[in-house]
Amino acid sequence: MKVFAYSLRPYDELGYLDALSHELGFEYGWTEDYPTTANAGLAAGADGVCVITSPLTRELLGAWRDLGVRGVATRSIGYDHIDLAAARELGMRVAHASYPPDGVADYTVMLTLMALRKVKLVQRHAAAQDFTLEGKIGRALGSCTVGVVGTGAIGACVVRRLRGFGCRVLAYDPAPCAGLATYVSLPELLAESDVVTLHAPGLPENRHMIGAAELARMREGAVLVNAARGSLVDTAALLDALESGHLGGAALDTIEHESNLYYLDRGLDVLPNRDRAALMALPNVIVTPHMAFYTAEDVEGMVRSNVEALVAFASGEATPHEVR
Repeated sequence: MKVFAYSLRPYDELGYLDALSHELGFEYGWTEDYPTTANAGLAAGADGVCVITSPLTRELLGAWRDLGVRGVATRSIGYDHIDLAAARELGMRVAHASYPPDGVADYTVMLTLMALRKVKLVQRHAAAQDFTLEGKIGRALGSCTVGVVGTGAIGACVVRRLRGFGCRVLAYDPAPCAGLATYVSLPELLAESDVVTLHAPGLPENRHMIGAAELARMREGAVLVNAARGSLVDTAALLDALESGHLGGAALDTIEHESNLYYLDRGLDVLPNRDRAALMALPNVIVTPHMAFYTAEDVEGMVRSNVEALVAFASGEATPHEVR
């Protein structure tokens, strides 16, 4: 059995992949390059391919299928970058990653604290040797009502952490978890929360679940945190809410239209993403490069779950990582 990994990072993921090849007994090939139809041939002879969050189109999947590839796994929980309909038509099984929720949960709390304490503004001023206090007063997290949208593994982990700060926690999820939090409707959560943090999946039906109407329902001065998927938030509407002063700030680890930006060095490029530039320019908005997952534990979990899924696909077995 052979796996071919695209966009593999040699400084962290490669070591885990190599160790797993000895543990589970498979061959592998790899490249740092993102998959395209031009380099699809690199996967020749592989039973499955492993990717990160780059678009997998019908054309690309078809090219792999013609080479004998029967399974695709993405090193991410989200899989909205994969044309699932095309994969099914081509007879290709698809898997996504699983990893401990703690890394993203910790990062979410960190972003929340940074937004409430205006860390971006403080750091900007300190770099210019402006050590004044005016305009930099923050809020204690424990004094806030925090609304958690989506209480799967990561959202539930965030709720448990927030309890330690003494927050009042509200939650919204179509499938409530008994005993976890006080569940309310999404409009009620938005209206009553000082901080709203998103942990919903990036499904088509969730696109722009936070749009102009939802942002208008949020409290004056509230903070929006998104360490889930960029598609959940209508960026244009968010910019309007921030520029009008209705929102007090935002902390975003993921935004719309971030494909082909992360995790590359684009320091010399003119980026075709005006929304990102506008968000980055605001002193009350934190934008980080989709790295809430980036802990040793989570990276190992991503690679392991992908490989285990591809091994299962090759042997015709079931796997809990399969996207159905």
